[in-house]
Amino acid sequence: MGENVLIWGIHAARAAYLNPQRRITRVWLTEAGQKLFESTIAEARDELLKRPDAKKVNREEMDRVTPPNSVHQGIVIETTPLTDPGLHAIISANPPPALILMLDQVTDPHNVGAILRSAAAFGAGAVIMTERNAPATTGVLAKSASGALEHVPMVHVVNLSRALDDLREAGYWCVGLAEEGKKSLSDLDLSGRTVLVLGAEGEGLRHLTRQKCDELARLPTQGPIGSLNVSNAAAVALYEVRRQADTP
Repeated sequence: MGENVLIWGIHAARAAYLNPQRRITRVWLTEAGQKLFESTIAEARDELLKRPDAKKVNREEMDRVTPPNSVHQGIVIETTPLTDPGLHAIISANPPPALILMLDQVTDPHNVGAILRSAAAFGAGAVIMTERNAPATTGVLAKSASGALEHVPMVHVVNLSRALDDLREAGYWCVGLAEEGKKSLSDLDLSGRTVLVLGAEGEGLRHLTRQKCDELARLPTQGPIGSLNVSNAAAVALYEVRRQADTP
């Protein structure tokens, strides 16, 4: 399971606190945080979730618990990490998710957190990344995800190309986002089971990852800024998949 992690901020902490899959070991609240969090505590009590009593601390103590410049809003919880479900469990579900995201060496926890938030908003069933060259599920990632960490499974695999083989065998069409893609993403039929594969900023998708994709597609950007931050690109791509799914 790994070491316990700290999660802070009202949205991330609330989602983790109310997740029955989480074991909460400690809770710190400032006076302001207590007011923000009291409805969450009451809801957990109503749902019979076993949670420790909160320790009331001042702002200076809270700042010492969290990394510098953390926007904790007076709320910090310590919790066990979530269990990684594994790729097989995701694709063998009944029914399996129609949409999955894969990240090729996207290492910034702010970006991964923002991608998780978009994935939750647009109905992606999982975010896949490598065991190495991927950020840990720390408080920074959880804060950026704004609660989505509790709703979108993060699946870690040893090898992305092997995972792409497994996904294709399970009936997924794997689309890599790349500026040199011959087609715009909106030109593709994304109505079936789809994996969107995004690479790190600057480097993009690695060569073997590109080879394993069924199609490379670009976003229709234009003007003086020809590319998007990876989290913004993920949001645009997810929107396009959802738009097609909602179009009769």
